[in-house]
Amino acid sequence: MKVERITAGHLPGLRDDEVQWHVLPFERDGLRLEVSVPMLTAAQMQALAQRVRGAADRHLRTMPVAEIIDVIDRAIARLLDRNDPFRREAEAWLPVVSGYDADMLRLGLTGYFKTFRAPQLRRFVAEDFANPAVLDGFQPAPKGGAVRAFGPDLLVHVWAGNVPALSLWSLVCGLLVKAPGIGKLASAEPLFAGWFARLLAEVHPPLADCLAVVWWRGAGGEEVDALYAQADTVLAYGGNDTLAALHQRLPMTARFLPHGHKLGFGLVGAAALDALKAPAVARLAAWDVMRYDQQGCYSPHVFYVERGAPVPPRAFADYLAAELANLQQRFARRPLDLAEGAAVAKWQQAVEWGSDDQVLIGPVDAPWSVAYGDSLQALAPTALYRTITVVGVDRLDEVVPVVAKQRAFLQTAGIAASPEELYRLAGLLGAAGVTRISAIGAMSMPEAGWHHDGRFNLIDLVRMTEIEQSAEAAAQPFAPYAD
Repeated sequence: MKVERITAGHLPGLRDDEVQWHVLPFERDGLRLEVSVPMLTAAQMQALAQRVRGAADRHLRTMPVAEIIDVIDRAIARLLDRNDPFRREAEAWLPVVSGYDADMLRLGLTGYFKTFRAPQLRRFVAEDFANPAVLDGFQPAPKGGAVRAFGPDLLVHVWAGNVPALSLWSLVCGLLVKAPGIGKLASAEPLFAGWFARLLAEVHPPLADCLAVVWWRGAGGEEVDALYAQADTVLAYGGNDTLAALHQRLPMTARFLPHGHKLGFGLVGAAALDALKAPAVARLAAWDVMRYDQQGCYSPHVFYVERGAPVPPRAFADYLAAELANLQQRFARRPLDLAEGAAVAKWQQAVEWGSDDQVLIGPVDAPWSVAYGDSLQALAPTALYRTITVVGVDRLDEVVPVVAKQRAFLQTAGIAASPEELYRLAGLLGAAGVTRISAIGAMSMPEAGWHHDGRFNLIDLVRMTEIEQSAEAAAQPFAPYAD
């Protein structure tokens, strides 16, 4: 077996021989990739935090947001260039560590990176700040006085590894609010964050020391407590139990921004179910199921399909199954381990042994599964890995109280309906707890600047400092021209 070795992370101010390294092994198609990730002591973590804070004070915080956007744009331009060394590394090694189909990952990365170009980032900032200049200095407030936004003194990122390059989102958010950052690599995807930090250092060398990327085992020990003690904001992705345990370790003064498990679903209205439109919608729905094998928080688990159209819900399920079979030929599902395979088999068995109106479409051993039910059923997670439920309903309104029972886990709903129905259903779903409504086919490709889990990406990171109108007025007698 061929063995390749990569050193991950980004450690400004620390030499490799000063750090303890842990090897994370990955194997695919006769290749073994050994990724060395850095494990720091409590003292090293404290020193690293001080270094990135100092560098940010000297460099990052002095840059106008427009210049930061330009730097990010130049880095993203390189990631979009398939001949660039960083892009070649990503295409070569991310399929190995993730197991995902190389072509699916290549297309996914390109679509994802395009959302971080300069025009999109300007919209991203404008989405949260009516006047983005508040990130650069005090600006007039409508009520009088002036206001300015300050990013975290130290932003800690804790990433999940379910989707490759997920770390880019929070790294960009931190940069836009001028926050020094230290990120914890995910064991399942320990590569991209370090690559991006190194790429930024090449594009704009003064930023080299403003970011650090490290790793620790599990929940970590005293080195993690040393880091959390210095962090005023922690942005974390992962399972709900993991996030709850992490929150318990943070100082009371730290701001905690968690992103946990979510359940996505789709609604297909009768207007989208004629002989021409229904196959096209099913094709788009299959792409949402296929992308990253439903590992994203925005991935669909159930499609609720309205009756009374030329194409009935069961026929739509058949179309969806055929499209998933086609996509398997282009973008093969990654091999499942024993636990994942057992979860899929258990889900299939529950469908087959469930109520009489539930059926499993397609071969049981296919690398995809479509379950069809002819009566309204709860929004529940599937087994992932291209397993999806289609439910026939008389009216889409019936779905709203059902999904509302999962309010704490709602995020993305994909809708195929007329413009009037879209807005009417969006109002009902928003009241039920849904925070993002997209087209079917775009569920797993959020727009730049989307409000993740219904929150503000940038405003949640900053604190606002106000100069009240009274202070402005009181300063006037002390001006040189007042005498």
